[in-house]
Amino acid sequence: MNAVKASGSKKTGSPHPSRGDQRKPRQHTAREIALQTLVKVAEAGAYSNLQLNRALQDAQLTRQDAALATELVYGSIQQQRTLDYRLEKLVAKGLDKLAPWVHQLLRMSAYQLLYLDRIPAHAAVNEAVQIAKQRGHSGISGMVNGVLRNMLRRLAEMKLPIEEIDPVRRIGLTYSYPDWMVRRWIESYGEAVAEEICRAGNESPHASLRVNSLRLSEEKAAELLAKEGIQASPSKLAAGGLVVSGHAGNLTQLAAYGEGLWSLQDESSMLVAQVCAPKPGMTVLDCCSAPGGKTTHLAELMDNSGRLIANDLHPHKRKLIEDQAERLGLTVVEAVSGDASDLASRYPGADFDVVLLDAPCSGFGVIRRKPEIKWTKSPEDIESIARLQQRLLDEAVKLVKPGGTFVYSTCTIEREENEAQMASFMQRHPSFVPDADWPQQVLAPLREAGVIGVDFSGAVQLLPQHFGSDGFFIARFKRAN
Repeated sequence: MNAVKASGSKKTGSPHPSRGDQRKPRQHTAREIALQTLVKVAEAGAYSNLQLNRALQDAQLTRQDAALATELVYGSIQQQRTLDYRLEKLVAKGLDKLAPWVHQLLRMSAYQLLYLDRIPAHAAVNEAVQIAKQRGHSGISGMVNGVLRNMLRRLAEMKLPIEEIDPVRRIGLTYSYPDWMVRRWIESYGEAVAEEICRAGNESPHASLRVNSLRLSEEKAAELLAKEGIQASPSKLAAGGLVVSGHAGNLTQLAAYGEGLWSLQDESSMLVAQVCAPKPGMTVLDCCSAPGGKTTHLAELMDNSGRLIANDLHPHKRKLIEDQAERLGLTVVEAVSGDASDLASRYPGADFDVVLLDAPCSGFGVIRRKPEIKWTKSPEDIESIARLQQRLLDEAVKLVKPGGTFVYSTCTIEREENEAQMASFMQRHPSFVPDADWPQQVLAPLREAGVIGVDFSGAVQLLPQHFGSDGFFIARFKRAN
């Protein structure tokens, strides 16, 4: 509904813009951009990070406003169950009767009142009412005003801890997760660890980058960032990684990124190529490689010497891999496209020194980056994904030469996709034995943090609370000679 119809009136005497009218369209505010993104994510099933990036590029907001829009989008999606739990007490006719955009507007505004103390309450309420007036009629704006002002009056009560006897419901409502997901994690990890997983999944992800070791050192990279006013410190988890402090803006816009001096990558993800430990001159296969982060890391560790096949199912993603390799100056990468389950027939002979299967997964380890995963996945999805992983595993191992290394990784914390998947794998493929002989630079921080102990057998489950990085599972095997 346009602004004229929404207001219920039309200004008379206002001239229509002529073709020669040079007036610029009105600049959208951070909250308007956030609302537009939330509606598209909810209605069209768009990925929050991709939709938000497009919206921010089009809007050309200041860095401060872009940070606010980002906070509102991710926070509103992360906390939507808890927000709805609070709003249900204030919306007389029920949330399910609201137009989708009104529901998202109330969620976004309630998020500011309940979670963002630095934002003045009157600013959150007033702009919500203005947006409601522009998009709807006076009745809607009045309802929005009434609900939010009622929340303001009851704010102290609304911020009290949620008291529930049932631990599943208590954790689910407190941290805004679906009950089925909380129940699975309690069964796998216990109540205390499951609660920590949920809490950590709501934290804002920090930016981290992987220094291109073929071009410069970590120290030099940190100096270059400092000249841009960006503070970075060495990763406590991943060698060659830098953790960026605060809101650094879009790091891909820096000249040094375009020159291939570093890549953006989560610290947990950086471990995968390091666990593979490829040597210069080896023949290596990355089965599911797009967009190319682990592929290019493998190539850097190989000193850009040898042969590295980077496969992805989707042909259009092949260019993503090629572009990354070109930017980083890596000529060893051969990007191909096709079903990973067909790789054994395309590359007969089982002669790869290292094979990496970074498998499709439920993605529960990256919820802080893609919070809509909470609301779009189901238990049935996990079962389906696990079957796909098994099929890919059975094909990928055919490509490992005797004495070669096979690494399996996922960005999830689901035991069905990780530990249980590996137990089943070893029963079907007894020639593959767990390999705990990982590089010491990988093992040292894991031991120091208590993530692995003396019984380490070649597989690790990183949880989001361990290092503030993504949840990741990595297992390494050696094929018997």
